[in-house]
Amino acid sequence: MVQATLRARRDWTLEAFLLIYMGASLLHFVHNAEYVQAYPNLPGWISRSSVYGTWLGITAGGLAGYLLYRFKSRVLGLIVLCIYAAAGLYGLLHYLLAPMGAHTHGMNFTIWFEVVIAGILLLYLLATAKKRLAQ
Repeated sequence: MVQATLRARRDWTLEAFLLIYMGASLLHFVHNAEYVQAYPNLPGWISRSSVYGTWLGITAGGLAGYLLYRFKSRVLGLIVLCIYAAAGLYGLLHYLLAPMGAHTHGMNFTIWFEVVIAGILLLYLLATAKKRLAQ
């Protein structure tokens, strides 16, 4: 009975962080997709549709992680959610292709907004996992 109650309890902080991160990620990916030709040194095979498809795939992974966390296995859910959040740090790879100064202010904003929010989410998830392990 107690375990069912604990499993059913919602983690509003996690949900808020996830929604904010999904929004930041969507903003960055929309900007990437709509200005794909303007991003410096992106490989030619990256297209508008591949950017949107990538976002959908990554976000589906995040949703799966949340559903696992909420309804099936908190540990497995946390692992998948950590991978999802870490994917948000991938935007920094733009700077391996071209320096920050070669990107527009809008590009830099969307990259860093996603990275910072992903970092916050990842830290929250790691703190949650640490607390869970201590129980």
